[in-house]
Amino acid sequence: MPKVAEATVLKKSGKIRRGRGFSRAELAEVGLDFQQALRLRLRVDQRRKTRRAENVKTLKRFVHKR
Repeated sequence: MPKVAEATVLKKSGKIRRGRGFSRAELAEVGLDFQQALRLRLRVDQRRKTRRAENVKTLKRFVHKR
């Protein structure tokens, strides 16, 4: 099974932790919609509104490999 990309989020203390999934804004910046992300087996957190540059880079590398 191929490695799946994982999102990261900031905790209130400023530390980074693994997130529940990518936000829709991050998916849109890469050019993916919700259904395409699910087909690629990416996790999507519909509650998140933030866009992290690190997550966008991770998504771009993942999509480029496919």
